[in-house]
Amino acid sequence: MGAARPWPNVPPGQSAGFSLWKTGLVRTRFFRDARRGGDCPRRYAHVTMDAPLNTPVNHEGLPFFMGNKLSFLGRDMAVDLGTANTLVYVRGRGIVLNEPSVVAINTNTGKIVAVGIEAKRMIGRTPGNIVAVRPLKDGVIADFDVTERMLRYFIQKVHKRRHFAKPRIVVAVPSGITGVEQRAVKEAGYQAGARRVYIIEEPMAAAIGAGLPVYEPTGNMVVDIGGGTTEVAIISLGGIVTSQSVRVGGDELDQAVISFSKKEYSLMLGERTAEEIKMAIGSAYPGGEEEPHAEIRGRDLVSGLPKTVVISAEEVRRAIEEPVNAVVDAVKTTLDKCPPELSGDIMDRGIALTGGGALLKNLDERLREETGMPIHLVDNPLDSVVLGTGKCVEDFESLRQVLVPEPRH
Repeated sequence: MGAARPWPNVPPGQSAGFSLWKTGLVRTRFFRDARRGGDCPRRYAHVTMDAPLNTPVNHEGLPFFMGNKLSFLGRDMAVDLGTANTLVYVRGRGIVLNEPSVVAINTNTGKIVAVGIEAKRMIGRTPGNIVAVRPLKDGVIADFDVTERMLRYFIQKVHKRRHFAKPRIVVAVPSGITGVEQRAVKEAGYQAGARRVYIIEEPMAAAIGAGLPVYEPTGNMVVDIGGGTTEVAIISLGGIVTSQSVRVGGDELDQAVISFSKKEYSLMLGERTAEEIKMAIGSAYPGGEEEPHAEIRGRDLVSGLPKTVVISAEEVRRAIEEPVNAVVDAVKTTLDKCPPELSGDIMDRGIALTGGGALLKNLDERLREETGMPIHLVDNPLDSVVLGTGKCVEDFESLRQVLVPEPRH
């Protein structure tokens, strides 16, 4: 054994746990903190590690043979921090949480009333002192404090309310966000209780989750349509060759339905109603079958009274035409930037369509018509990003190259 040396990731005052002590490679020495004074000084643990000085270590300075010995600090987590929904994947357990990115707050006390599904049910139905907040907008943090509190709630929920849980977290973010926005995501993770926070770009995560061969020297193209953004990327050899990020997604489609109803019928719809209409009869391209109609209920802007009207699928298609065009244009722009060597690969393999927005009826047909490329809707479009991010925490060392590198100071 070599000389004892400090264990870099367990600060003085934090016990390494009995499972590590049993290996004989970690010693825990307790001492009293004189600063507390009084008759009951607190006991603190000082941790040192006895290991050969040439022991290979991982990126955190821990020996590879330690494996998952840090599970007592919380299992590694993958987080798809989406505008509409937040999904959490825990190493060894899979997807354990899928809830709306909504927080209900009491404005009088500042306390959180509800998070996730319960908070979303409150949208538009709360008394004056309670507001339902969406802390993320267009895929990035709009309200840092609320995002941090929401993330802390989800971390504690998946770790069974263990307040000492300190997991490593890999967070998926849009490819077009700025360095400042990236730092905000990392800081929110640290403030929420993570011991390390890593970033992966959403199109890369979606491609891995969809099972695309991202490490091969061939072109793979993915279109990920989320709640706040649409990510289009061409990937080869474990990196993004070219990408396009537009702040158009499912939320923009909902707003388009609300605007159309207001303009055409003087009818004010809520967000939930607009989303339900989009999912029920919305489409991006006309189908061959007879198109359906649906009743919508809202508030008449003239009389102020409740009102019901019947709207057709063709009207909804007209309502969402502008945001759908923005998605199509992003795909075309990315194809225009594609290197010639990879164009043939994409023609052969096609384009993978992921994200909740990919479920819009006939969107694949519209893209096929506009681009002339084969379009494939992946098996789990809603889960592709978190599944890809989850593969990073399952096999961290081998997938480390796809993570966004730490900025140089």
